[in-house]
Amino acid sequence: MRYERASNKHLGELLLERGIIARDHLQKALEYQQEHAGVLFGEALIKLGYATEEDIAQAITSQYGFPYLPLANYEIDIEVARAVPGNVCEQFCLIPIDKIGKSLTLAMSNPLNIKAVEDVELLSGCTVQAFVSTTTDIRNAIKKYYSGD
Repeated sequence: MRYERASNKHLGELLLERGIIARDHLQKALEYQQEHAGVLFGEALIKLGYATEEDIAQAITSQYGFPYLPLANYEIDIEVARAVPGNVCEQFCLIPIDKIGKSLTLAMSNPLNIKAVEDVELLSGCTVQAFVSTTTDIRNAIKKYYSGD
């Protein structure tokens, strides 16, 4: 499974164009990313205070064409949420938000994580559709729907 880019521009370029970050922020975030192994570029921008989670989610949305879904006021059916175990949701920072037949819709902080998508498809027996949401929104939803686990 491979996702096609809706835009050939890199995340940094999109954020520059939108006036979210300045060129020196781009360089500092790249340096931060090199110093902290495993940190995604968007995470580096957030940690450095150059961008918000929403800025990054919106840019990923335009970069890859994933729909953006803020979860703050979104109600998830408890049975839908339970389609994926809480520990898997925490591990990959995702949460199921809708299920129709054999199609499971997930809110993910990183919808490009192919391993997460494949694992959820295997566990749920469903085909996954991904939406982008912020890490904070997803973690809050996991707390809300899996607190009894």
